[in-house]
Amino acid sequence: MRQHDLAAALAAALLFGAAQAAAADSYTLEIVVPGSSFHGVHGLTFDKADHLFAGSVVGESVYAVDTGSGAVTTHVPAPEGQADDLEFGPDGTLVWTSFLQGKIRALGPDGQIRVLAEGLPGINSTAFAPDGRLFATQVFLGDALYEIDRTGETPARKIMEGMGGLNGFDFGPDGKLYGPLWFKGQVVRVDVDAATLEVVADGFQTPAAANFDSQGKLYVVDTKAGEVVRVDTVDGAKTVVAKVATSIDNLAIDSRDRLYISNMANNGIYEIDTVSGKARTVVEGRLAMPGDIALVKQGDREVLYVADLFAYRKVDLSDGKVSDIARMHGDTLEYPFSVSASGDKVLLGSWFTGTVQEFDGNSGKSLAMMHKFAAPHDALLQDDGSLVVAELGTGSLLRVSGDHGDTRTVIAKDLVGPVGLVQADAGSVYVTEAYAGLVTKVSLADGARTVIAKDLKLPEGIALAPDGAIVVAEVGLRRIVRIDPASGALTVIAENLPIGLAATEGTPPSGVPTGVAVGANGDVYFASDIENAIYRLKKSM
Repeated sequence: MRQHDLAAALAAALLFGAAQAAAADSYTLEIVVPGSSFHGVHGLTFDKADHLFAGSVVGESVYAVDTGSGAVTTHVPAPEGQADDLEFGPDGTLVWTSFLQGKIRALGPDGQIRVLAEGLPGINSTAFAPDGRLFATQVFLGDALYEIDRTGETPARKIMEGMGGLNGFDFGPDGKLYGPLWFKGQVVRVDVDAATLEVVADGFQTPAAANFDSQGKLYVVDTKAGEVVRVDTVDGAKTVVAKVATSIDNLAIDSRDRLYISNMANNGIYEIDTVSGKARTVVEGRLAMPGDIALVKQGDREVLYVADLFAYRKVDLSDGKVSDIARMHGDTLEYPFSVSASGDKVLLGSWFTGTVQEFDGNSGKSLAMMHKFAAPHDALLQDDGSLVVAELGTGSLLRVSGDHGDTRTVIAKDLVGPVGLVQADAGSVYVTEAYAGLVTKVSLADGARTVIAKDLKLPEGIALAPDGAIVVAEVGLRRIVRIDPASGALTVIAENLPIGLAATEGTPPSGVPTGVAVGANGDVYFASDIENAIYRLKKSM
């Protein structure tokens, strides 16, 4: 049994007992979808001894990965370990980019962590030149190439900007920097001293990273196409080496020219045989970073829709089977945090990208993508086709209608951290005001409010039980509670649960919100952001 599996089993046993004690034996805890090792996995690198290291932004950690057994251990914990890309220097110093924190950090042979540069939002990729100089780029939250002082004594020196998203790069045998332009579908060569750029190869869908092997062969991963491609740096000729799942993020090649890739949607790392194209799984998960969940009945089965940050997925609750509906950078999808379902429509929300997206629940086709919301945290479809959106950035509930959701009116304002929504009745909704510790009923006609429950600690996900009771993930106390909507009386269903992963620096305190859902028989489901798992609290009959 792997270390992670053993830990999960022990944790499940402990939680089982805790849930029974908290709920007076009325619920038992079961794993529906087991957890995984990362919270999205991104950058990869090898040290001189061919030990593999991986980075996670949301997980805020640098991990050591055994490429034989798949065992994963934390090398640099949160929050300092937040890593999008990482690289070892000539003296064994490990450098990594903290994308959301805008910092570049280094762990030296002395075991001390130092900040080399800061104030660089979206700092993404990094590599050492043959002469030992350090370089890094901003992507998505910026678009620039910098030289970084390895001592951290002087500010980063900007070399060039506006390239088109120079992502995971490497230096070639000629001393030039080679990397992909994410937004232009190109691989380019950069002279970092002359600050010049030229196109080496074109026609990629979304190239994410490039690395050289010991023979000077350049390999590129295309995240949208799901391909590992070898590129001739002389004439730009491309050879597809392997076809894999979309959402590849990075690659690394060890001293024996063994090539490994990371896949953010799979929480996975794979070894790619560059001759046969076969992929060997080193480690992977069934979920990436689950947040909100929504339960629906499909025929005689109940299924959960999952906003999985790097994917939109469906879980068959009869057997725990997980199916992909859409994947980041492979399909039309923008980092989903929330999900709701009504009839044959499913709504996803992303506070990070300010979007609400509508899907057909039957075909899985994206029907609409609505932009320019201020951190939307949840959305509900109404009978007239309009939407109700909880907009965290303005503390408002919005009524959204019209083409592309362009017509927006305020239903209620001055809500303190509106995170979760559920329909109370045709004319009102319940909303969790996470930062005020409230569950509030809001009239959709005039915005009138009634406080149903107060003094909660970070209430996030919310659902209705078959008898009309309100079920809430009270994340601040790591428990699921049941609230009587008439009296506000609160009953603890289960506590000491694996929920409440600390939000990353610079993001809302609710971070990846914990979703809850209730089945027709009263079973309660919740997503574990700590374990990347789905649990069932099975109600005793």
